Amino acid sequence: MSNQELFEKNLELSTEFSKYLLAHPELEEQIPQEAQVLILVDSDPELSQKNMELAKKQKAQGQSVVFVHVKGLRAETSRLIDPHLEKVPA
Repeated sequence: MSNQELFEKNLELSTEFSKYLLAHPELEEQIPQEAQVLILVDSDPELSQKNMELAKKQKAQGQSVVFVHVKGLRAETSRLIDPHLEKVPA
């Protein structure tokens, strides 16, 4: 996995986790203020391994680490309501 792929996957996961925290603020209260939050995905063992390696580096630097265990991501669906196309003549 390239660094770019690692970044993109973690960006997507962190965005989804942020949305989840907005809907479940009680979970956010359990995360220490300055903690590094890393997501471990059951369906992506390579990503999980890379994130665990990142966690070891952060922990060695004295930073708190919190793992979020998830099974995976649901397929994304559009939130558009009844879209239709209108072709404009040239």
